[in-house]
Amino acid sequence: MLDEINNYVHGGNQLKRVKEKKKKRRWLQYTMIILGVLLIGICGYLYSIYHSLTNAVDSMHQPIRETSEKRQETVTLEKKDPFSVLLLGVDQRKNDRGRSDTMIVMTVNPKTESIEMVSIPRDTRTEIVGRGTMDKINHAYAFGGVEMSIDTVEHFLDIPIDYFIQINMEGFQEIVDAVGGITIENDFDFTYEGVHFPKGTITLNGEKALKYSRMRYDDPKGDFGRQLRQRKIIEAVIREGASLKSLTNYGDIFSALGNNVKTNLTFDEMVDIQANYRQAANKIKQQQINGTGTKIDGIYYYQVPEEERQAISNLLKNQLEIAS
Repeated sequence: MLDEINNYVHGGNQLKRVKEKKKKRRWLQYTMIILGVLLIGICGYLYSIYHSLTNAVDSMHQPIRETSEKRQETVTLEKKDPFSVLLLGVDQRKNDRGRSDTMIVMTVNPKTESIEMVSIPRDTRTEIVGRGTMDKINHAYAFGGVEMSIDTVEHFLDIPIDYFIQINMEGFQEIVDAVGGITIENDFDFTYEGVHFPKGTITLNGEKALKYSRMRYDDPKGDFGRQLRQRKIIEAVIREGASLKSLTNYGDIFSALGNNVKTNLTFDEMVDIQANYRQAANKIKQQQINGTGTKIDGIYYYQVPEEERQAISNLLKNQLEIAS
């Protein structure tokens, strides 16, 4: 009788342990299923981001001539060759090609981990390559678009331009709104087109950011002050776009970029730049082209002395590791 009781108890304990093991396996299965669903969801989310990004890059891509005539060899980003970029802020409106409101040349060198950034005043008087006339450098875009702008800047600075990034300033407000607005430090108090911009920390939506970037004549630094404000806005957009909170709004951001940015950079080249050149962004040196304002036949121009033009040219050639 005692043996039967022991067997019954022992059997009951075994059954209990079996049930507990089954319950643990069930919870393990549930946990694995939940983790699997989460992983699939995350992969789907990342694919969605990648898919939207590649679509945006396809929309932005605008091929031009493969290699500058001022290059002996083609730039290879995989080999970490120094390269140059022309940033064009274009005031482009409906049924109007517009003019390049902003022209900035950047030369990137991964060895020195630095970027030289030179803003070219829009009224700079130079030869417009392809027309054979002396005019304001920003008129090159109105006459011949991106390629004439690149040819003219190459001639003016005597350096190759490897890549370009064109931003439609009229649609730039869409990009600012897509990242949820921006916060910047404003250097001085002013009012422009009915909007007051107090000195200090200010937060701007797209419409206000566009107006903030366009004010020119009330700035004590003139066109240089406006270029500085435009750079602040671009830096703030990059900062906001890279933040985690923007991940939930990536669709609007990529859409805004696709609608308002053009570049000859391919997706693979962008990946190479991110992998091989990102340290250079920690050391950006901004250069100003010195000159004087003058009027010729009643038209205002910014006249750059030859020695100043040559000094800037040599600086950029050194950064690109090109013989002067």
